Amino acid sequence: MTSRSSPVAPPQRRQTKTRLLDLRTEIPRRWYVGAGVAFVAIFLFAWAAATWLQWVSPIFLPAPNAVWTELQDQATSGVLWQDLWASTYRIMVGWVISTVLAVPIGVLMGNFRFFEGLLEPFIDLVRYMPAVAFVPLTILWLGVGDTQKFAILFIGVFFQQVLLIMDNVKTVPRDMIQVSYTFGLSRGEILRSVILPAAMPGIWDTFRITVGWAWTYLVVAELVAANVGLGYRIMRAQRFLETDQIILGILIIGLLGLLTDYLFKWSYRRLFPWALQSR
Repeated sequence: MTSRSSPVAPPQRRQTKTRLLDLRTEIPRRWYVGAGVAFVAIFLFAWAAATWLQWVSPIFLPAPNAVWTELQDQATSGVLWQDLWASTYRIMVGWVISTVLAVPIGVLMGNFRFFEGLLEPFIDLVRYMPAVAFVPLTILWLGVGDTQKFAILFIGVFFQQVLLIMDNVKTVPRDMIQVSYTFGLSRGEILRSVILPAAMPGIWDTFRITVGWAWTYLVVAELVAANVGLGYRIMRAQRFLETDQIILGILIIGLLGLLTDYLFKWSYRRLFPWALQSR
């Protein structure tokens, strides 16, 4: 009696080819990272080509090597490090003040309809007001020191942050709350032991998003009466048509924002590994 081996199915070549375009399907890490690196390389190549072939005047778009030279000059002179420290300090203080106030208010609004009805109309009104419009008032009220810059960053972040945290809390299933009542938990215990832990992954994601918004408001915060900072350096360079400094400042702000974003993503994976399964 001879044994017969089962037929081997041919490789699914079509499925392999279309895997990159499958909906919400994981792809190899090398493809994920490689796609990002390739896009950045294409962008830099297009930038370099546009300047070296003189398609664009250097006044409007300096070459990448000019921006690199400016970076080296600022790093050597120490100007870059002063600006980095001043801007990072302002961002962190303004964002932390906003977060410390937004979390309890957002939790209250997400759990109690009374507080939602009390505060949401006003917050909705203010969040559509441009932060730059408050610059004259904050100077009048707070002077021209760092407190005024904290206030602009706070205005730019807080009102959006509150509503996002409220929505994070509302994603907690109502059934979890009802089951907690049946087990005899008090209202405070449900808030501490059920609602906050369940909502925390979403709230952490809100932290990541809103600290990114804070970086976008940096130039507005340092628009007036600043003598150090990345936003100040950009506005000063504009007056003298020093576009290499402008682009350098924009790129540094973008890189710092990207760094904070990745730090929050990294900490999210460490703090809430169970939440990754639902993504």
